[in-house]
Amino acid sequence: MEKIRLDYNNVLKDYIGGDGLTLADIGGLSEKTAAAHAALLEKRKNGGMDWRDLPRNQDAVADDILSYVAETKDKIDAFVVLGIGGSALGPMAVQQAINHPHYNELPKEARGGYPRFYVADNVDPEKLTYLFQVIDIEKSLFNVISKSGSTSETMSQFMIIKQMLEDALGKDAARERIVCTTDSQKGNLIKIAREEGYKTFFVPSGVGGRFSELTPVGLLPAAFCGIDIKKLLEGAAAMDDWCQNPDPCGNPAYMYALLHYIALERGKNVSVMMPYADSLKYIGDWYAQLWAESLGKKLDNGGRVVNVGPTPVRALGVTDQHSQVQLYTEGPFDKLIVFICVDEYKETLEIPKIYGDMPSLGFLGGVTQNRLIQAEQMATEHALVASGKMNMTITLPKVNERTVGQLLYMFEVATAYSGELMNINAFDQPGVEEGKNATYAFFGRPGYEEKKKELDERPEKNKKYIIE
Repeated sequence: MEKIRLDYNNVLKDYIGGDGLTLADIGGLSEKTAAAHAALLEKRKNGGMDWRDLPRNQDAVADDILSYVAETKDKIDAFVVLGIGGSALGPMAVQQAINHPHYNELPKEARGGYPRFYVADNVDPEKLTYLFQVIDIEKSLFNVISKSGSTSETMSQFMIIKQMLEDALGKDAARERIVCTTDSQKGNLIKIAREEGYKTFFVPSGVGGRFSELTPVGLLPAAFCGIDIKKLLEGAAAMDDWCQNPDPCGNPAYMYALLHYIALERGKNVSVMMPYADSLKYIGDWYAQLWAESLGKKLDNGGRVVNVGPTPVRALGVTDQHSQVQLYTEGPFDKLIVFICVDEYKETLEIPKIYGDMPSLGFLGGVTQNRLIQAEQMATEHALVASGKMNMTITLPKVNERTVGQLLYMFEVATAYSGELMNINAFDQPGVEEGKNATYAFFGRPGYEEKKKELDERPEKNKKYIIE
């Protein structure tokens, strides 16, 4: 199996000069890293990290998914995910990584007979309305993803679509156009699914949304796009084996987290994710949620106010060399830039040998765009090194199910390990819950009367500070 690589030369003082780290800086935290590793082992042993076991305990689930896809895909033209956060970002990232970039525009036979793929991940009324203008609702399958079944955004979409389906098809036929992904025991959605008779897949109770891509949250949409979900799990399992190593120098997830931790301690609170492949663009979006929601915390594990967290920023090479790299090379020393590179692209495209009489263009003749994009990444890397800016590179030999599985799982382990180094809980999201609770209170949901009172007592805005 091809293995991804982590190159961290360019965070070291030997390569970037005064702002870089030394091996003593890394080795000097050996007690802290050993404690972090021990804490992760203990949590995994006691069921506190059920997502760590997903690469090896989803085989029966994968078989059920593949059987369901085989019997359903020829009956539909579109597969639509209704979800938000990890329920949307993971499926989008894997689909973009593995499949044709214009997958939905291909004729069905060129998609292997699989349906078009859409994600409805917002409550902007225009987005859902316009989706209905490009799909035939009667020939679409809607995957409602909500572990709690009380996610307002997702459940509002479900309520709209359920009514539309029943009006168009009748209740019995509409039932075949909805599939639910939720908790097996708790919440509104499992109750509704059982009452209505919807096909249902389950998210293990101990797996949170942003760590759920290797559950049916991600596996079902991937399978409906013709992606080999067993190879995705195999890649994650290979990375899990690799991540057993307690030494960060032999563990890519631990080293990735450790370098970010040291950088954060030195004021580098921005983590830039910059893949040099359009196929990996949405990996940056998925990573941004994982990193921000897990590591941005007000309190540490002792209840002390710390207000910590690295800010993830998404960029795309080469595109954002022309929009962001100026800031990265000459701006403040507050960033750690992470490139994601590819050794072998799925296609090769040669530039014609024309305009030889124009030196500024002729040099490109006969060169492949494969070589050009790799050269541009190396040039950007060089510019950062020359400016003394920290950067490192993750390289995928090829972008396929196994390497994407490795990459996703590596980032998940790195996130958990970062939480231990930072002494915070990487698995809760109290800041998100505050916003959710305020939304519930705004609409008068029972049980949120105190929050409604708090909202009603907000000071009125001063019109003096509104420019009209």
